[in-house]
Amino acid sequence: MAYRRNGAAVAVASVALPAIETEREFDFTDADFQSLVKLAYEHAGISLAESKRNLVYSRLSRRLRTLGLRSFVEYRDYLAANGAELESFINAISTNLTKFFREAHHFEHLRAHVAATFAQTAARRSTARLRIWSAGCSTGEEPYTIAAVLKQEIPDVHRHDVRILATDIDTEVIARGARGEYPPASIEDVPRPYREFFRPAPGDRSGTIVMGDELRSLIVFRRLNLMEPWPFHGKFDAIFCRNVMIYFDAPTKSALIDRFAQQLHPDGWLYIGHSESLIGSHSKLDLVGRTTYRRIQ
Repeated sequence: MAYRRNGAAVAVASVALPAIETEREFDFTDADFQSLVKLAYEHAGISLAESKRNLVYSRLSRRLRTLGLRSFVEYRDYLAANGAELESFINAISTNLTKFFREAHHFEHLRAHVAATFAQTAARRSTARLRIWSAGCSTGEEPYTIAAVLKQEIPDVHRHDVRILATDIDTEVIARGARGEYPPASIEDVPRPYREFFRPAPGDRSGTIVMGDELRSLIVFRRLNLMEPWPFHGKFDAIFCRNVMIYFDAPTKSALIDRFAQQLHPDGWLYIGHSESLIGSHSKLDLVGRTTYRRIQ
């Protein structure tokens, strides 16, 4: 091979570079990957593309080390023989990325069309009922944000029958959400009118932020697999399911949207993630804003 320098040809040796292979701690065959993909889909509706192969290996390798296993074949056998491990498996492959007031336009809509409307009607009653569901709540930032909006807009919220159901398939993040403790940087995007609800932990020099009782008392945290039967029959005034359906294939997503629509009161609201959309139109849902849908009567 040659290139030119100052008009003269200069010879350069051509050296074939060997392919660089990543050495894995555990054998991870295509059969291992496909088996785990099938399990994730069957039990949680999670659709794992080929591009997620390294993610699956990385996250589940931690389980192999914890359990003292030597291969993914052994882990698959362990999963088959120990039903309790399925929960840890789903926890490991679930992605939990969230923050307070994420996609803030949804909370402004909630304030104006749910909280403010409820405050007006509740003022004429001794007690009134409001139900909101945070489906796929992760570590709790979303339900606490909902609670802060309700508390700010409805000062006497605790005089009424108001509850936020916060669910996730991952038991570890549910436990963290129930604790209501967050690092100080987590409140950087919280608008000032709501900062009073996010307080430094008493005597904590690390700056840990804790949720006040006025928010915590509005929320019930529960584990729930969206693919399984839902253990409630009452309808909701609003449902948040944001950045969850991106992990589902089209049939799973369509079936879930149908179930959400059935679970909403007429004129109730469904909020989905910024990168998500309904597949075509829906007979019971009307798009009214950015990833915001109203249940048609």
